[in-house]
Amino acid sequence: MTLDLTRRDAIRTAMVSSAGFLAWLSRTSPSLAQQAGEGELVSFVDEPRTPANRLDWEMLDSWLTPQDQVFSVQHYGVPEFEYNDYRLEIGGLVERPRSLSLADIQAMPKVECVMTLECSGNGSNPGFMNAVYNSRWGGTPLAPLLKECGVDPKTTEVVFFGKDSKEETLRQGTPRELTVEVPFGRSMSLTDALRPDLLLAYERNGEPIEHRNGAPIRLIVPGWYGIANVKWLSRIECRDRRYMGRYMARDYVTVRGERNADSVTYVETSVTRINIKSVVARVTRQEGVDGKIPVSTFGAAWDDGTGISKVEVRFDERDWQAARIHDEPWAEYGWRFFSTDPVLLEPGEHTVVSRATNTEGRMQPTADDDEIALKKTYWEAYQQWPRKIALAS
Repeated sequence: MTLDLTRRDAIRTAMVSSAGFLAWLSRTSPSLAQQAGEGELVSFVDEPRTPANRLDWEMLDSWLTPQDQVFSVQHYGVPEFEYNDYRLEIGGLVERPRSLSLADIQAMPKVECVMTLECSGNGSNPGFMNAVYNSRWGGTPLAPLLKECGVDPKTTEVVFFGKDSKEETLRQGTPRELTVEVPFGRSMSLTDALRPDLLLAYERNGEPIEHRNGAPIRLIVPGWYGIANVKWLSRIECRDRRYMGRYMARDYVTVRGERNADSVTYVETSVTRINIKSVVARVTRQEGVDGKIPVSTFGAAWDDGTGISKVEVRFDERDWQAARIHDEPWAEYGWRFFSTDPVLLEPGEHTVVSRATNTEGRMQPTADDDEIALKKTYWEAYQQWPRKIALAS
């Protein structure tokens, strides 16, 4: 079963009388009432409206995100070049370097992978809560190509460079200040690079990737934050020493305090795998029942591919309510939709929040838990996201 819901459906009002609510609940199929978000949309309070090219949570109506809600972040600008002149170079510690055109890559075996791609800063502030989307990426697997090139056994990591570049000033303000033009780059271990599910992607949802999202070729790393999914990919280089570009060594490095007895030690780690996360995307209501209002929720949860075992939702300080995780649509690296049965709430303001738990027992933390509260950088913002609503009588 897939979610077949239009934006007009998402905001329609179901005319259910107060007296008939219990009868309505008993005869309505859970998949229709919960999955389609039956009822009147309740907007969230004190949240900015969604800008262009960002996910509109309240209008979430498709498992695969439409292009007009796909975010794009670039640190060195959007490079301009002719696709006819495009080449992907594979070199460094390989026996047989390659130089591939777009047509060469498209002629290779094609596979598809559904993946939720999230900016690691998504959720770091109320105005930046919508830099995430779910896509079906199409392209050719990276691992067979690397193996064909004959990776030298001395290789320890693989670096991925984009066509975007910028002047960077190193050791700024010191006698050894140095300004150089550098390409955007990210690296990973050889073991990670040889995962069978990494793609050299040229399609999103069956269409060519848009230029702002990394065309003609974008690296796709299922289960990793967006920064690792290098756009406008131009060179892949096998190396025997650590790559220390800005977006590996200085930015996209999480600084987090770790408690050791009576002290806290701050540790820096690279932003790589997506942390478990969930969001209440939409709240809907029915007409009142004896002065109270039936309210339902719908949302999404995702992680690095470990798997979501449960999602719970809570209003105010009530007990956590188990949500139903939708069986379909499903993909290992795609987000999972969830929904809750109606609960009766008094008119007025309320807070709603969700938390997800993965199959290894790891639960999405609150903002007060050490792993979030002792984090000094805004990357990896995966804490629970309380949202406020106001119910009119």
